[in-house]
Amino acid sequence: MTKAQPISVDNPAARPEELVASNFVEDLLAAAKLNGLSEDLALTILRRHDLQATVLEAVARNHSVIKHRKVLIGLVEHQHTPRHVSLPLLRRLFTFELMQVALAPSVLADVKRVAEEVLVAKLGTLSLGERITLARQGSATVAGVLLLHSDVPVIEAALQNPRMTEASIVKSLARPEVPVPLLNLLVDHSKWSMRREIQIGILQRREAGDALVLRVAAKLPKRALEQVLTQHKLPTSRRELLQRALLQARS
Repeated sequence: MTKAQPISVDNPAARPEELVASNFVEDLLAAAKLNGLSEDLALTILRRHDLQATVLEAVARNHSVIKHRKVLIGLVEHQHTPRHVSLPLLRRLFTFELMQVALAPSVLADVKRVAEEVLVAKLGTLSLGERITLARQGSATVAGVLLLHSDVPVIEAALQNPRMTEASIVKSLARPEVPVPLLNLLVDHSKWSMRREIQIGILQRREAGDALVLRVAAKLPKRALEQVLTQHKLPTSRRELLQRALLQARS
């Protein structure tokens, strides 16, 4: 019995559709290099999970298809695309394409991380509407960065993000500078205002005014207030304020 051969070996003039449908890497590689490769066929290649790195590299070098946004994104998101190919391509993605990559389940963790870093670096150039959308729909990392934005609508959107976590908020509260609007919104938030680590994070912020501190302290049991006073570094005036609040705390 004659052993099966790649189509491109027996028929150099094979149709692109035949090459793309082949199970031989030689055929897929030949298809990926075609000058006339269409966007649809390139996407068909990228939908395959058995691709070798050489095929993906060939698609990335094919100028007739890499100009298409869907192909560009498909390459970045493919789990077998080599890092030396996918990471430079991230720089060519638009804002919400980067958001898509950062949220795609199939994308590897380190590629997502770089996508988030590129996206965060772009935040200063975005419109208010774009920042609000990112805050509401982006990854927890991006939303966490936007918690520190000066505009209240952006902070509100970030707090509404379904991917927002207590850990992300606590991390934001530990930054060198925290906007007062974030503290005010957290104290009144139906979900986050009662989270103990967030409450402690607010009490530690020098930006929090006395009235705000007392509102948070009033929600804490006596034991929790004692732990804040003994286990956390506080300005002298804040410590004195909490000590007075401790006398009125519920047990």
